[in-house]
Amino acid sequence: MPLGEQPAYLRVAADLRRKIVSGELPPHARLPSQARIRRLYGVSDTVALEARKVLMAEGLVEGRSGSGTYVRARPEPHRLVRTGYRGLGDVTPFRQEQADESVDGSWDSRSAQERAGADVAARLQLAAGEPVMRTRYVFRSAGEPVLLSTSWEPLALTGRTPVLLPEEGPLAGRGVVERMAAIDVVVDNVVEEVGTRPGLAEEAQALGAVPGQPVLCIQRTFYASGRAVETADVIVPADRYRVSYHLPVR
Repeated sequence: MPLGEQPAYLRVAADLRRKIVSGELPPHARLPSQARIRRLYGVSDTVALEARKVLMAEGLVEGRSGSGTYVRARPEPHRLVRTGYRGLGDVTPFRQEQADESVDGSWDSRSAQERAGADVAARLQLAAGEPVMRTRYVFRSAGEPVLLSTSWEPLALTGRTPVLLPEEGPLAGRGVVERMAAIDVVVDNVVEEVGTRPGLAEEAQALGAVPGQPVLCIQRTFYASGRAVETADVIVPADRYRVSYHLPVR
């Protein structure tokens, strides 16, 4: 193959992608079969199969068991607004993680005690194996799952206090800052790191997405005088959201 020339499967995938983006192959249209791709482009079965795999990995098409491969509907990306916490009584971080506050958002949660793994322990400045409270959330907008979040809090800090369970008790759902203030812990800053990775199978199932489709992972940690008091992973489908930061200039 001459230097700079694309492999055949990428050339086929590029032409099919062009047809999808232009609307020539609209959402829910059936992608040409492997045999038809082979005839249309004069390529082997292997090349046709690899081209389809590329489009599936990009989230442009999806396979339906016993039916074929179809063009996926491409949702209009929403803004996921991230702003600084402005004080007690403000919206909770969980409400902030709804893409649009005018939308009727809801969530399910489940908390359980566990031993901190190496990654979570490092983020919370703990020794591996120390007890933490893990809470898993599924956030919904208009009844549809839109994002996932898993948070961890050190039981050395919250154990035997009214805020042991983030979604139960007198401050249920009030957010990290207000809950910590109730036990005389003053949260003074938060750090967020944003990265991308392929979505895990269980994440895709929860979000109604395609396994392996890219997701945004927002790794968030709250601090009080340099001490980490909560850390969380927020998982967002990359094709549905654009993260928008609104930060004050001091």
